[in-house]
Amino acid sequence: MRTADFDFKVPAELVAQTPTPRRDASRLLVVHRNSRELEHRRFSDLVDYLRPGDVLVLNNSRVIPARLRGVNSKTAGQFELLLLEEAGLNDWWTMVRPGKRAREGTRISLRDSNGARTPIEATVLEKNEEGHRRLRFAGVPNILGVVDQIGEIPLPPYIERRGAATLDQDRERYQTVFAHPAGSVAAPTAGLHFTEAILQRIRQMGVEVRFVTLHVGLGTFAPVKSEDLAGHLMHEERYELAPETAKAINRAKSAGGRILAVGTTTLRVLETVASTAAGPLVPGSGRTRIFIHPPYDFKVVNALL
Repeated sequence: MRTADFDFKVPAELVAQTPTPRRDASRLLVVHRNSRELEHRRFSDLVDYLRPGDVLVLNNSRVIPARLRGVNSKTAGQFELLLLEEAGLNDWWTMVRPGKRAREGTRISLRDSNGARTPIEATVLEKNEEGHRRLRFAGVPNILGVVDQIGEIPLPPYIERRGAATLDQDRERYQTVFAHPAGSVAAPTAGLHFTEAILQRIRQMGVEVRFVTLHVGLGTFAPVKSEDLAGHLMHEERYELAPETAKAINRAKSAGGRILAVGTTTLRVLETVASTAAGPLVPGSGRTRIFIHPPYDFKVVNALL
């Protein structure tokens, strides 16, 4: 299957630059696979498609303000850093722009949200084959402890931002209401539209609401460059399937209930675990690079939001 088969263009004027005032007021397109019928609804109408005995599974990973800004400690040349994966305490693999100036040994002084230099400095240790830089941070006990003060939420490149007020709003809206363990460098976006009220309403219907954790990493940003889909290698991402979630899914499947995965990150966790062993899902943690594309035989998930 060719990668070009999945190319499509979205007119720039149709790309929303700001969210709706209410999370659950977004539009919802319902695709019935068997009949190919399409329905145009609102997100709050999701409850119309659930029934008692179903399990709704969401990714509860919290987005960190992973975009940092800094200057070359010697030349004052500007850099933009994106934290990708923690290799150790104050030791991170990152995307750095401009990459050509981030040679091994380069020291970068980080800036705060007002553009002033901070005591924190990052040193380029090495570069891998993909052009990512490994940085060691100094001047702070743990860089993760200060990203909330000096970092920015890494929005997709097609969303433009100007002004601190909008950036502050993004910290709240580019985060699910159920986000808990920090670790993602981009939001699991399908879950952004849920409110506490909708989740409570779903539970009252007799639908179990359960969570998995997959920390969204570079795979979200990396384009598919191979002409054939089979030639694309996904980046690994860390996941965890909790015992209570595995039990709920196994119980529902045995009773004829449906499993609705909220987002492709949730889908990847469940299908990864299901592909490792036959039979009921087994809780645990690990890393996945599963790449789901046609033709694929889904083992657990019945519907995808």
